[in-house]
Amino acid sequence: MLDDGGAVAYYLPIALKPVLVMPLVSRKGILAIAAVIDVAVNAQTRPVSAKALAARHNLPPRHLEPVLQALVHDGILRGIRGPHGGYELAREHCEITADAILRAARAAEDAEAQADLPCSRLVKEVVRNALIEAERTFSIALSEITITDLMQQAEALD
Repeated sequence: MLDDGGAVAYYLPIALKPVLVMPLVSRKGILAIAAVIDVAVNAQTRPVSAKALAARHNLPPRHLEPVLQALVHDGILRGIRGPHGGYELAREHCEITADAILRAARAAEDAEAQADLPCSRLVKEVVRNALIEAERTFSIALSEITITDLMQQAEALD
């Protein structure tokens, strides 16, 4: 169940109170994964344009461009120039993981996000270290999810 803010709420059977689940993936990260799946499914005969991607995801193209450029920069997508250009996978879909996609998307966000962190000793030595360990565990789990897996689910939607 989604609350008004888009967070997922689960109900505990005993208390019947909603428990909100903290989102672990940013909006850009979700868009990046969706874009790569879309390209994997739709670029089999010709590249997928940013305009077509944006239209399928109900977004203005300017929202996707920084994400797409980050994916090109990290070698996940390949940008094709010209009137029939667009994006295609830069490597086999079985070699692309959700973790690699999120790392690419996060690179565009990191400089901005790090600037907002307080520089206290508590943040640096306690909070940050705990979160680094949690992120490492999450990253390992994401490394097991390939675009091949996600393509199969996406193709089943049709």
